[in-house]
Amino acid sequence: MPSSTAKNLEVFSNPAPDRDYHIHMEIPEFTCLCPKTGQPDFATLILDYLPDRKCVELKSLKLYIWSYRNEGAFHEAVTNRIADDLVAALKPKYLRLTAKFNVRGGIFTNVVVEHRKSGWKPLPTIEVAGFESQSATRG
Repeated sequence: MPSSTAKNLEVFSNPAPDRDYHIHMEIPEFTCLCPKTGQPDFATLILDYLPDRKCVELKSLKLYIWSYRNEGAFHEAVTNRIADDLVAALKPKYLRLTAKFNVRGGIFTNVVVEHRKSGWKPLPTIEVAGFESQSATRG
């Protein structure tokens, strides 16, 4: 496995550009450094997006995420920067990046950044009879 990191995000053509579909990724090993103390901050990144013409290539995303390991950044700044870089590379219909930082000093930090392509509106949700959501059946 390569030990080098990279700030470029590679993309590939969306195989179904005429369809809205949801891509969900969980990245449980994000780390950066606290800009005040130099101590490591750990987070799980949750990436949800609806591609337009491009999708992100996973290995380049992994190397991009690794590139933050030795960088000092506040939670809010690094989450917005990653979202901005993803939006610039993908130009998605919709993107949400959630950064769930581990507890530090008794405080959990969650940062959520969203982007919507200008003029894009989601299709209405269709309810299918006979199927219940997982949350509704857990009661």
